[in-house]
Amino acid sequence: MKLAKRVSTLTPSTTLAITAKAKQLKAEGHDVIGLGAGEPDFNTPKHIIEEAYKAMEEGHTKYTPSGGLVSLKEAIIEKFQVDQQITYRPSEIIVCSGAKHALYTLFQVLLDEGDEVIIPTPYWVSYPEQVKLAGGTPKFIEGQESNSFKITPDQLKEAITDRTKAVIINSPSNPTGMLYSADELRALGDICLEYDILIVSDEIYEKLIYGENKHVSIAQLSPALKEQTIIINGVSKSHSMTGWRIGYAAGNETIIKAMTNLASHSTSNPTSIAQFATIAAYKGSQQPVEEMRQAFESRLNTIYEQLVQIPGFSCIKPQGAFYLFPNVKEAATLTGFNHVDEFAKALLEEEKVAIVPGSGFGAPDNVRLSYATSLELLEEAVSRMKRFVEKKITH
Repeated sequence: MKLAKRVSTLTPSTTLAITAKAKQLKAEGHDVIGLGAGEPDFNTPKHIIEEAYKAMEEGHTKYTPSGGLVSLKEAIIEKFQVDQQITYRPSEIIVCSGAKHALYTLFQVLLDEGDEVIIPTPYWVSYPEQVKLAGGTPKFIEGQESNSFKITPDQLKEAITDRTKAVIINSPSNPTGMLYSADELRALGDICLEYDILIVSDEIYEKLIYGENKHVSIAQLSPALKEQTIIINGVSKSHSMTGWRIGYAAGNETIIKAMTNLASHSTSNPTSIAQFATIAAYKGSQQPVEEMRQAFESRLNTIYEQLVQIPGFSCIKPQGAFYLFPNVKEAATLTGFNHVDEFAKALLEEEKVAIVPGSGFGAPDNVRLSYATSLELLEEAVSRMKRFVEKKITH
């Protein structure tokens, strides 16, 4: 059976592949520490679960509008007003089956064959694949490690062609945890306005910010930038609701309407129960969100200092999300490996620590480690990594 061309160019998810290998080794009885997961290790807050149960008991188990419940859209609008001081109308919001689905739907309604989307590297693994599935062409700009993996206005301007339709900005970033400042966003936004480039602002990690850093949405910087931006967000990371599959897009009414029409022929609607749970997530207590953020920050501050003591490891301390993205090229060389991918594979096989090679994120000299697991396991994982490197060097 010959498959469609659109799937022939897809690259398998690196994160899912390494997680599958780790699970296989674990099933075989090995003591595996998996640092590949992109989800909080906390359960969904109790009041959210209780609201979902209540919704089921009250019979809210039927179809909803394709673009999401009006009451949920109103809760999202209130969240934007409180957090970013941006005002949206219900017609400018679509609720989707996860932020990933929101992105997928956006690219499907936005791109024609050959349209280009500028994607800074390192990038989240699904960006280029979703662009390709929509017939578009990913155009990569390297976020230099010397600039905290962030792109510059000059780089953006140089990458724009007459086929450029959009640019993706992910702040805080997966996989680097880096944040763009208001000034940096404004400089990039001015170029997008000049060339009429749509800004896709992925803000899924906005609640996980550390130290004195603050999250800024490019859409809040001016009315013109708000109109030029589609914000992608959801409750997966902020409220530990990855399995509930609720994300959303906010922006230009014409684009949102097209996305809603497409959703009506694909998913029909996001899960009704999960939508009611998300209303509780946004309108209920935010204390669990803050407690989770504090736990991640504590782990980061502890584990970062230990990680950079490993020979050949260098790492910029992240400002948000829950990933470390160390450069381990020197460590791979010191231990006799030609590529970081080989280093990561050997680490899993010999020390049973699963990390994700940076090649899947467009940064082959780095690896991604999630600290969304207990501090005890994190410290044991770093200890094993250090032992692995030092043992290989001495040999």
